[in-house]
Amino acid sequence: MDKQFSNMQRAEVLTQALPYIRHYNGEIIVIKYGGNAMINESLKEQVMEDIVLLWLTGVKVVLVHGGGPEISELMSKLGKKAEFVDGLRVTDKETIDIVQMVLAGKINKSLVNYLEMKGGKAMGISGMDGCLIQAKMKDERLGYVGKITKINIEPVQDLLGKGYIPVISTIGCDKKGNAYNINGDTAAAHIAGALGAKRLIMMTDIDGILKDKDDPTTLIPDITIKEAAELKKYGVISGGMIPKVDCCIEAINHGVKKVIIMDGRVPHSILMELFTDEGAGTMVTGD
Repeated sequence: MDKQFSNMQRAEVLTQALPYIRHYNGEIIVIKYGGNAMINESLKEQVMEDIVLLWLTGVKVVLVHGGGPEISELMSKLGKKAEFVDGLRVTDKETIDIVQMVLAGKINKSLVNYLEMKGGKAMGISGMDGCLIQAKMKDERLGYVGKITKINIEPVQDLLGKGYIPVISTIGCDKKGNAYNINGDTAAAHIAGALGAKRLIMMTDIDGILKDKDDPTTLIPDITIKEAAELKKYGVISGGMIPKVDCCIEAINHGVKKVIIMDGRVPHSILMELFTDEGAGTMVTGD
């Protein structure tokens, strides 16, 4: 009886998800994944399962990833101290080589491998491939930290057209052959905008935008970019949340319909956001 009830519950869940599956079928969803939301291996595996499930239901998923903690870890092992200015990693010539090793090598191929193991069809590229992310030096004090000048979205469109899940590491380049460390949130915003994505999902290590940063019960479920600007003005949105919200605004200004900030440490948060009424995290929309 218990098993029969459990099977009935599963069938009910699937039928309730049907309208949402229909809504997102054939649409492009960009997921930004990285940082502290990516440390736990079992959770990482579950997130990849969710992405493959989306892909199997006909959603065109693009995965953009960072990997700051792992970059810092390798730098420490190599005896190099991480330095930050205004929250951005100071990136000299040696550090950009480390960034490439970690992002385009270890992390990118690990995520591709997870997706393939779960039954997906994935292809890993960096922002240097096909000059996807073109950049210039953002600030001489930061070294090889890049400001995006142009997105050549054609390589991503080609992969989507061939049925792949593109997995993108956020390294940019210029015409002189220099590589640049690009902020993952910013890169995801530009890529989502260039694709005209239906949604950009930013997986972080916080619940979303909170009225009180120390009280998760004060989560703001939805907000317009105008309201977000007001909350920044009055200090409700502060600290590390400011650049994330700025990236949401940037994505919407580039043509993304909706941006979600959610806690990537919560199991199945992507599926809860896309396939339920309640959603997950904070939804940022245009005015």
